[in-house]
Amino acid sequence: MGDCQNGDLRVNFDRTLKLKFLGSQLTTDAGLLAYRELDEALHLTETGAESVQDSRLGQNKQHGLLPLLRQSIYSRLAGYEDVNDAERLCVDPTMRHLVGGKASQPEKQAASTSEVGRFETEMLSTKNNLTALMNLSGRWIDTVHERKPLKKLILDMDSSVSETYGQQQGTAYNGHFECMCYHPLFLFNQFGDLERAMLARQPWQRAGLGKTYRCAVAGVTSRGREDHRAERRRRQEHHLPIPEMRREPGRNIVLRKGRGRAQN
Repeated sequence: MGDCQNGDLRVNFDRTLKLKFLGSQLTTDAGLLAYRELDEALHLTETGAESVQDSRLGQNKQHGLLPLLRQSIYSRLAGYEDVNDAERLCVDPTMRHLVGGKASQPEKQAASTSEVGRFETEMLSTKNNLTALMNLSGRWIDTVHERKPLKKLILDMDSSVSETYGQQQGTAYNGHFECMCYHPLFLFNQFGDLERAMLARQPWQRAGLGKTYRCAVAGVTSRGREDHRAERRRRQEHHLPIPEMRREPGRNIVLRKGRGRAQN
């Protein structure tokens, strides 16, 4: 186990943060600090914030785009699915240091329920931001594979159903499930990572569903072609031999349809 360390345990993303056991000051979400360390090493949420457009006007912004995105992501990661939980999480010491920015300062707090609600329902719901979020998981996966390139990519295709009530935007009747619902499609790689997710277009029609499947696969395979073009430019700049362009350069892709419906 190694020698006992009497010094305070610290994290790299915030060297002012000390981890101690104090019975009067406890948090149930300290495990998120490990995820935040990985985030810091790979610049994951920073990449996400660069992809999302901030539609807010004026200079008087309580919290920046990056802290808001982190709060939204880490809240879901901890299992808090309702934005109403932000009322308690905004003063939680772990969440405050996870999101950073003004929230990590003394006597400050993270975004409130209303602030998180506006961020998710108004800012993230724009067409450009929805597209950016749809591509974000793939960009994160590519960041990891830059350190350990893939020789083969296996895609598992599956779908789920999320029943809706009332006049929710984007909902449609699905004849197979016999309900009004969202019908998202998922593409997982062989490691179980979500490469891409898309809402089925016209899920009541087989042609519409097939088009969504093709768009989802194309979104993953196109990243391989972009990687190849970047590698080709790098080799040209350094006068290195350039490999032949293959149909799916850099990746041997196998598509495998899921056996069953994904669970919510």
